[in-house]
Amino acid sequence: MILRLWHGWTDPEKADAYEKLLLGEVIPGIMEKRVEGFRHIEVLRRDDGDEVVFVTLMWFDSLDAVRAFAGEDYARAYVPAAAQALLKRFAGQSAHYEVRADFPAAGD
Repeated sequence: MILRLWHGWTDPEKADAYEKLLLGEVIPGIMEKRVEGFRHIEVLRRDDGDEVVFVTLMWFDSLDAVRAFAGEDYARAYVPAAAQALLKRFAGQSAHYEVRADFPAAGD
């Protein structure tokens, strides 16, 4: 399992608009691609006072699945122009981690 991690920052007054775009257009567009080996995506948000940070966590079966999503230059961040317009700054690359252990809670 591979975890793809990305960060983006925006101004507090743009945070709700960015979140709406992310949840309403960007992620549905990713889901519509039906990339084989893509499992799910999580979105995190934190208010840091003068800016708001968003983190996306994408879960894939393998690096081949990541390449199927992002192309050969798979570390390059996927940030559509409409999202870039709302972000103050963003990571140009996503980090990829091999998931070595996953311990579900009891009963899951």
